[in-house]
Amino acid sequence: ADPVNVGIIYSKTGALAAYGATYYQGLQAGIDYATGGTGEVNGAKINLTYADDGGDPDKAVTAAKDMIGKGYKIIGGTVSSGIALKLAEQAQQNKVLYISGPAATDAIQGINKYTFRSGRQSLQDVATAGTFIDTKGKKVVVFAQDNAFGQGNVAAVKAVLGAKGATVQSVLVPDGQELTPFARQLIDAKPDMVFVAWAGATSGTMWQTLSQQGAFAAAPIVTGLGDASTFGAYGEATSKISFLNHYFPGASGTDVEKKMVASVEKAGAKADLFTPDASSPGK
Repeated sequence: ADPVNVGIIYSKTGALAAYGATYYQGLQAGIDYATGGTGEVNGAKINLTYADDGGDPDKAVTAAKDMIGKGYKIIGGTVSSGIALKLAEQAQQNKVLYISGPAATDAIQGINKYTFRSGRQSLQDVATAGTFIDTKGKKVVVFAQDNAFGQGNVAAVKAVLGAKGATVQSVLVPDGQELTPFARQLIDAKPDMVFVAWAGATSGTMWQTLSQQGAFAAAPIVTGLGDASTFGAYGEATSKISFLNHYFPGASGTDVEKKMVASVEKAGAKADLFTPDASSPGK
């Protein structure tokens, strides 16, 4: 049988490199499980080609076009919502299968018939966040990065909690901006609950700023628990944050998950937040 070429585009470097590493490890575990360690399906070898998007949508699109130009019909990745949306466009334009990674933006859902997601989406995070307080008649402020991920979370909060009677506002922070004025803007909004949607290398600075500016005295703050590499970023705020989480090692306890964890550990790594998001498409 002819080999099947699969192109994987992910953040090996850049602000989301830690997520990219987890994605890579999970994908190896999923393929190992699905193929019984052979790397083949019905005699056809799966050839994986990797490209580093570095967190740059243009770089990701260039890589996708290069792979598609070489005849690749299957593309996978990434951890970035903005990049995933660009790759979905390429999938539609070139009529190739695209399986997005941990990118959580709800805009991926149903974007076209060639695109599928392998992880959770922002609507699910927000629905969980809404269980921390009764949001009817309350003001919920979304504090997020001004990118596809952050904007997607604002839309999700409006769709889910707004429908339950909450007034939803947002404070969106452009990349590279001093955080203090935005933290003050959050506090001045007088929220009843704050939903934080933040990812990447600036997480520690963001939490430190919110803590220093007194945001935790203003309202309960809810956020998704990041991967293990970000645990230290919460700093003194750790005990004050209400966390939600969509995966941690041992969460399901199934035989499939146990094999996934064992495969990742055999490779010298540890299962983490986005491991199953990559293991699933590998299967």
